[in-house]
Amino acid sequence: MKKFATLASVVALTATSAFAGTPVVVEEEPMPVVVEEKSSSLSGQGVLIGLGILAVLAIAAASDSDDD
Repeated sequence: MKKFATLASVVALTATSAFAGTPVVVEEEPMPVVVEEKSSSLSGQGVLIGLGILAVLAIAAASDSDDD
């Protein structure tokens, strides 16, 4: 009976230490918010406007006909 009592007390002591402490809570970090600022230059639009003007000038120069 002493062996059983000793074994039971050893099991009880080791079982309580297995449950010691608190669970680890892992918190996810929020995703960083990326704010893109609009550029003040009109570089992309300026190129398109320039190409449009060149196209109009090229069409106007090519459509000149000299029927004399």
